[in-house]
Amino acid sequence: MSLSASNLLQQLREGVVSKSADETEQIARAFAALVPENQVLAFHGDLGAGKTTFIRGLARAWDIVEPVTSPTFNLYTLYQGSRQLVHLDAYRLGSGADLDALMIDDFLAPPWCLAVEWPERIADGLPDDAWHLYLDIDATTAHRIRLG
Repeated sequence: MSLSASNLLQQLREGVVSKSADETEQIARAFAALVPENQVLAFHGDLGAGKTTFIRGLARAWDIVEPVTSPTFNLYTLYQGSRQLVHLDAYRLGSGADLDALMIDDFLAPPWCLAVEWPERIADGLPDDAWHLYLDIDATTAHRIRLG
């Protein structure tokens, strides 16, 4: 895998292929340096597409050392490193109103990043400037990551 830091965003817009979890984390680590402060990232993809793996790479880039797992049952997890990371699994939410009820905005400490898995469940609650990443698996089981 050859990613150029100078045009990583363009490469991601075209789609980048990852052949392993380690490669996905490496891509995420490089991407983390380009994510603006106080940004919402929306991760689209089926189960096993690599959403949580990508978010774990972001966490490592931001000096978060604790285990990063999908917060399916507790809905979200807060991590503190050089940046605060809020990892939200919206699968069990029904709308943006459910997101508002969680009152996540009340405890976001800059610089933060809100990483949302299953964002389509709360699309009406996401800001217009959210960055959307699409992860899927192709027929050869390679993972594709695209910034839309």
